[in-house]
Amino acid sequence: MMARILIGLIAGLIFGVGLALSGMLDPARVRGFLDVTGAWDPSLAFVLAGAVIVSALGQAWARGRATPFFDKQFDWPATRPVTGRLIAGSALFGIGWGLVGLCPGPAIAGLSLGLAPIAIFAAAMIVGMVLFTLLPVRAR
Repeated sequence: MMARILIGLIAGLIFGVGLALSGMLDPARVRGFLDVTGAWDPSLAFVLAGAVIVSALGQAWARGRATPFFDKQFDWPATRPVTGRLIAGSALFGIGWGLVGLCPGPAIAGLSLGLAPIAIFAAAMIVGMVLFTLLPVRAR
């Protein structure tokens, strides 16, 4: 159990450092990527491409193994159909990302900068997650 926590902590730290080094903690850079008709900043595309390549290689390597290093079995995500709820949630996520320039990963990593706008966003995000968990199951 302790090894899993330690591996998760190390992975999260690497992710956060990667976000910081790539400039993705700067909401203006993210909004610049989304501004395709103005002063477009393609740097996020390179960060995303690098992340997809590393993830694909890691997943291909992991799928070739019988078991993970620090667990009894792999917990692969289930394939689920595209639903209206998924589309609505994705649209809400995208709108928020475009307006603010932050998503959950950079928001949490950005807390290390001590900037009030990032802290406000992270707090609002956490409140939204808590409110979602309080919704009745049938409404989900």
